[in-house]
Parts: sequence; structure tokens; C-alpha cells
Amino acid sequence: MNQAAQMYWTSFWKGQSKEKPQSVSAWSFGANPDHLAQLVIDGVKTATCSAFIFYEMENEPLPSVGDYSILLNSMDVPVAIIKTTEVKMMPMNEVPEDFAVAEGEGDRTYRYWKEVHKEFFKEELSKIGREFTEDLLLVCERFELMDVKK
Repeated sequence: MNQAAQMYWTSFWKGQSKEKPQSVSAWSFGANPDHLAQLVIDGVKTATCSAFIFYEMENEPLPSVGDYSILLNSMDVPVAIIKTTEVKMMPMNEVPEDFAVAEGEGDRTYRYWKEVHKEFFKEELSKIGREFTEDLLLVCERFELMDVKK
């Protein structure tokens, strides 16, 4: 976590009545960090997903309910804090429409979500020599906006 994110995290917890969590992650959305972070700030985007294989390859822990994350923009500047409210693993071809809509992208239809995610995962998987399949295992995460950096 960079210094700006650490300062934002510390500032967010000052004066809070509950205990500060021991860990927090700081990250940006892959495809278009600034636009997607703004959708979160605007209350449109309340979910995200990633392919499970990337967690495995990077030896990254899966998100858990109650986790906090600092959203970064494309310049690695913190813009908001979110809290994970739900995590489910499922094949891409079983992702329900309400989850796709909660991702808040494009015209907010399942069709748009599927097309965009299929292309994104095809490209990312090809970088590691893997083929995309419709049953690609996804980590589907819902979250709530906790704070917007002023």
C-alpha cells in the first residue's frame, strides 16, 4: 500500500467507534480504473469479479465478507473505501443477471456484462497461455461504499 493510501486509511478511522481492522488492501479496477471507481462513488457499481485463476497464480487471498479495500485511481491515488458484503465463487456462465447489473457497467444489461467480461478474460488469459471457457471460475464480490476521499 502506498503512503497516500495509508494516510487515507488512518484518517478514515480517526474518531470511529469501532476497532480498526488489522488489514486492508489497496487496488484499482483493471479495465478502466478511473471510470469504474467513479461508478462506485456514484453508487452505480456495487459488485466486481475476477477469475479465480489469477488469485491462485498470484498467491493472493480471496476476499472475505467484512474486508475493507481502498480504491485507487489510474495514478494510484486513493479515491474511496469499500467494504465487502458478499463473496461467491461460480462459473461465469452461472453468474445471475442481478450480479451483472450490480457491476454497473455499460448499459447495465446481462448481455453487455457477458460480452465485455468475455473479451476481458480472453485477453487476460491469453497473456498467461490459457484459453477462455464459458465455465471460467469467478470470484464474485459485492461491496458497499464506506467513504469517498475529499
